[in-house]
Amino acid sequence: MADKRPIPLEFEKPLELLRQQIERLKEQLSNQPELEGDVVRLEDQYTRLQKSLYSNLKPLDHLAIARHPHRPYTRDYFDRWDPQWVELHGDRKGQDDDAMVCGLLRLADDVKVVAVGTQKGRSLRDKQQCNFGMPQPEGYRKALRVFKHADKFGLPVVTLIDTPGAYPGLTAEEHNQAEAIAVNLLELSGLRVPVVSIVTGEGGSGGALAIGVANRILMLEHSVYSVISPEGCASILWKTAEKAMEAAQAMRITAREILELGVIDGVIDEPLGGAHQNPDGAATNAKNAIVAQLRELMKLSQEDVRKDRQCKFRTIGAFKE
Repeated sequence: MADKRPIPLEFEKPLELLRQQIERLKEQLSNQPELEGDVVRLEDQYTRLQKSLYSNLKPLDHLAIARHPHRPYTRDYFDRWDPQWVELHGDRKGQDDDAMVCGLLRLADDVKVVAVGTQKGRSLRDKQQCNFGMPQPEGYRKALRVFKHADKFGLPVVTLIDTPGAYPGLTAEEHNQAEAIAVNLLELSGLRVPVVSIVTGEGGSGGALAIGVANRILMLEHSVYSVISPEGCASILWKTAEKAMEAAQAMRITAREILELGVIDGVIDEPLGGAHQNPDGAATNAKNAIVAQLRELMKLSQEDVRKDRQCKFRTIGAFKE
């Protein structure tokens, strides 16, 4: 993670102004100790304002947090969960897609997992190497290889989702992107081991679903999950991306809204200000949620695990008239 202070988002600008005032007063404390009371008062005001702002976020605010450049990515979580994790490379068909990270992790003494997640990249060079978190077919085939590895050796699967979607470029189409995603959907639905997925940032379209067919789907508090980005939806419906706010509200992309719809199974609280403000706290919350879910699922037989997953997806969107 970057050491510099996280970039303030648009709705955080009042907080940033207050923070700057606090910093200026602190610089004067050595010569004017009587200012300490003002510092304490402003710090209390800062905390109250931060809580108020984060209790009344709009869908696009959640999206901005989910896209924050300092937000923890898959490698950040893996490194915090198990510093000795072992990375698995390649699809065994000719390529290793850096946008998809796979590895073997130990989350607890009794919980060893195969973990898969999308990676956006931190620096410009990393982003380009990771294709800005948009996997190519080779990335999904690498994920499929380790899913089968997990099934063979009886290891639970954990997937982390943070992608705008699968790469829509010509090379991806030439290498059969749709087939790669479709095969993952088929094979994931039939795994005999527990699968837990967490949307850690953006959960975009089939690119997210290709590693998201799970027994339990969780979302971090400020993550989003949607079939298309609000900007893309607005461009289609209103012919302008400026209607992204209306699109985001209509699509119901936030974690709490999707929980109400019954698509996910739980929302994981983030540290105040978002995961980018406290990556260690966010990683701990996510790991605790994963371990709790896996310990329950690991009590089921292999056949019951498969039935549980298939039943979950069959009931999504069901209704009575």
